[in-house]
Amino acid sequence: MTNAATNAGQDTPTPGAPESADRSFFGHPKGLAILFFTEMWERFSYYGMRGLLILYLTQHFLFSDQRSALMYGAYTALVYVMTIIGGSLADRYLGQRKAVTFGAILLVLGHFGMAFEGEGSREILTYQGEEYQVTLDGRGGDARQVIVSETGSSFISFSEGGREMLIEEPAAVGLPAAVSAADYETRVEQQPLFVNILYLSLALIIAGVGYLKANISTIVGALYRFEDPRRDSGFTIFYMGINLGSFLSSILCGFLGIAYGWKYGFGLAGIGMAAGLAVFIWGQKHLEGRADPPDPEKLKKPVLGPVNVEMMCYLTGLAIIAVSMMLVMNAHLIPDWFVLSLGVLVFLFLVGYASVTLQGDERARMFAAIYFVLAQIPFWALFEQAGSSLNLFTARLVDRTLFGWSVPAPVFQSLNAGFIFIFAPIIAWMWIALAKRKMEPSTPVKFALGVFGVGLGFIALVAGMKASGAAGMTAVGFIFLIYWVHTMSELMLSPVGLSAVTKMAPARVVGLAMGSWFLYSGLSNYLAGVIARGTGAETIGGQLTDVAAAKATYAAVYTNVAYVAMAIAFVMLAISPLIKRLMRLDTLKGDPAHALAGEAEMGQPGAGGVHPPQKGQPAE
Repeated sequence: MTNAATNAGQDTPTPGAPESADRSFFGHPKGLAILFFTEMWERFSYYGMRGLLILYLTQHFLFSDQRSALMYGAYTALVYVMTIIGGSLADRYLGQRKAVTFGAILLVLGHFGMAFEGEGSREILTYQGEEYQVTLDGRGGDARQVIVSETGSSFISFSEGGREMLIEEPAAVGLPAAVSAADYETRVEQQPLFVNILYLSLALIIAGVGYLKANISTIVGALYRFEDPRRDSGFTIFYMGINLGSFLSSILCGFLGIAYGWKYGFGLAGIGMAAGLAVFIWGQKHLEGRADPPDPEKLKKPVLGPVNVEMMCYLTGLAIIAVSMMLVMNAHLIPDWFVLSLGVLVFLFLVGYASVTLQGDERARMFAAIYFVLAQIPFWALFEQAGSSLNLFTARLVDRTLFGWSVPAPVFQSLNAGFIFIFAPIIAWMWIALAKRKMEPSTPVKFALGVFGVGLGFIALVAGMKASGAAGMTAVGFIFLIYWVHTMSELMLSPVGLSAVTKMAPARVVGLAMGSWFLYSGLSNYLAGVIARGTGAETIGGQLTDVAAAKATYAAVYTNVAYVAMAIAFVMLAISPLIKRLMRLDTLKGDPAHALAGEAEMGQPGAGGVHPPQKGQPAE
């Protein structure tokens, strides 16, 4: 995707810009290598941290499943929204080079901040006036609950329905072999300092992604003239760096965090971001000035006393950090109706704007753009369960044994990027082959297929859950299956989404359309958090007390949202001829302004595999 919501054509130089003679990186400018490794390490850090986050919240800080899901949803939603601000500041004042550098610094601070974990929260169980601590003997889905008293410790489990806590060695802790759930109470004691470090670290990452992700792909486009035949392949190389970072981090950070300690997984993510920052600073000279501020003198202009425009841009980043920290911290207090009303108001504004200020083909195409902006919502709301509810489900309710090794749940998030590597070229070839036969589906039909597929993936997973019985572990093959189905669905929708919006919106309001795309991407991620909240289960020490009940809840929620998504997909398919007519493709071909915007976008990768900032993420 492109950078900010300000100008669809700003990811490329003007047609008359001089062409770089540099072909030292596989026939491409050396600057592409700098951007490739910068983005690879940034995505390494982002997805390495993201794979561990929901488990970290529920097991280390002992937040409830429901609150953890909302925090996660607010975090990923804000990443999208802040991208609009970071991209706008870069386009108008800072330039992409300064914005990316500032964002990378914030990301390094945020990722290393995640490694300051403290001793973790304590779950205190009170029984007959005596207090005991419930903890885990490790991390991840294989960790067992342990109850600790002044005299010793013992593993515990729970009877069917969670009605009784069963003590394996009751004499060691001075408790009976079975304790009714009605006879004990639990409370969580947290370390305020380290909880606040968590909030601050997430806010730093939100702001950092906002400044970096919105701009780095813009620099890629700026390396090439519009007609440069290397342009598309340059973005393809850049795109592979994105997926490579995502693939490696999900495996390495996920394994270290679960097997050896949270701080090691988060620390490796921080090291990755530091490497990306070092690469970018070292290689700035190879960008040939294409990412410099549009007006360097304007940056020096005083705004308030000694504060000039450049400093104000950085202070805006600090404001983003403060606002993001408060919103993530209080995500559970934000009413769902408030977020929904925001989406409705923006929709009404877009429709009103198109109706009043546009006419003819421009109005029709703007309505088509609004449709695509909204049509992404059901897809990302379900797809983004991968980092939250699906991650917890994989950890707790899946038999993750492969070749005799119990694979940590975060490692499975590498499947998306891995499938992208394998199937993206096949899908691209398929569209070309179908187009030659005049059988390629239209963009509205591709969107419908993507939404249908994301629902179908959950139906397949629920079938696997039912096959394993009420309280049995789901076979790991169904996790491979859902990620494959979702990846294929993503390849139907994500690569064409923002491209369609930038081509449909009139040239003078492309910035408005792009901003709306990112805003609704953020709302989709918040909705993903709301859906994940519905899968929340009762836990003690961060692990389930009633496996059967938790499994039934997952099955019910996943079935319901899957059927809703598939029903929406059928409606989308039914109205696809109308949307295709609104797109006015026959007149669009002769519009030079849209041809320019379309070319600027079509060379860029979709969210594939690394969407986020998430797949579908801004600027991927």
